[in-house]
Amino acid sequence: MSPETAKSAETKTKLLEGALRTLTEQGIAKTSARTIAATAGVNQALVFYHFGSVDELLAAACRHGTEQRVRRYRERLDAIGSLGELLAFGREMHEEEKAGGHVAVLGQLLAGAQTHPPLAPATAAGLELWIAEMEKVLTRVLTRTPFGEFADPAGLARAVAASFVGIELYEGVDPAGAHAALDTLEQLGALVAALEDLGPVAQRAVRHRLRRMGGR
Repeated sequence: MSPETAKSAETKTKLLEGALRTLTEQGIAKTSARTIAATAGVNQALVFYHFGSVDELLAAACRHGTEQRVRRYRERLDAIGSLGELLAFGREMHEEEKAGGHVAVLGQLLAGAQTHPPLAPATAAGLELWIAEMEKVLTRVLTRTPFGEFADPAGLARAVAASFVGIELYEGVDPAGAHAALDTLEQLGALVAALEDLGPVAQRAVRHRLRRMGGR
């Protein structure tokens, strides 16, 4: 890589990180070429040189940030062996992401997508990265339960992602309510774990009942 190419890549990374920090610290309403450039420590003209517009920079920052977060947790996700472990991991990840300001970034991007159309597909694409990881985990863990043949991992992955997004945003106005929602999800995980511990005869009875219900 030539020095010029390396410098260009470094500047782009500074702008991407600067955009994410600006969203966290100042919110979408105060995010502009000027504020992003100031946070990144570069000339604001470089925003347009490298990305064309502030919206395109924010879209790229959304992808960049999500890829980093998914990569950070992928090894831990690959080690999850049950739905209970997945829900426990989700709660732990929620606390880590909140402490790091990443929940705030998601909230700002979702809010910004309502008035800045270019942000909508980028934000959705970022969420898709999480959904793909959730689907892999759910496919693996549900196969071991009486629900394996009836569950839709793709649909459940979207439901789980939507639940955690909602809880993350809800926590800003009702922390106690968000905490209660997480507790309820953990109770659901405990229920599934209890079914996993049933003997083979009981599990066959559960599957039979589920098949009958599905045929109604």
